[in-house]
Amino acid sequence: MSAVPPPPFRVRIGVRSYEMDVNGHVNHAVYHQYGEHARMEHFRAAGLSQHALGAHGLTIVLLSTTVHFRAELRAGDELEIDSVIDFSERKPFTMSHRIVRVAAGDGTRTDDLSAEVQCTLGVLDTTTRRLAGGPYGRLRAAASDPSLLGPGPRDALLGRPSD
Repeated sequence: MSAVPPPPFRVRIGVRSYEMDVNGHVNHAVYHQYGEHARMEHFRAAGLSQHALGAHGLTIVLLSTTVHFRAELRAGDELEIDSVIDFSERKPFTMSHRIVRVAAGDGTRTDDLSAEVQCTLGVLDTTTRRLAGGPYGRLRAAASDPSLLGPGPRDALLGRPSD
């Protein structure tokens, strides 16, 4: 029997007027900020605040990020940003986000995929200033709610829950 993957972690935000570019839609760089917000909220919900990570001599670093734009966003739109973590046996791990407009600025309900954000991250050992091996295990040990990290690399491959 294969494990059912956990649902994506989700946050909601509203598009603010100061995030607009000269064309009247969200500036391209702001999509990266939306992804960052979802990542930080996901880690915070798992109990991985900077303070909690620091107590374990760790921090999380962003190694790369890519945004694929699908539909424009405008001031007043309401967004839902999900986040899914994928661990492998390697030091880097990935986090994916879908930015979905759930309501237009006029209140009309929508379900428009606006962007997809792909990030590569690592767990940095703050003493050695090097990426730490076994990021899933290290984050799981520091988390107060490790279930929000999703399955570990071997668990995902074997189709079993990580808890």
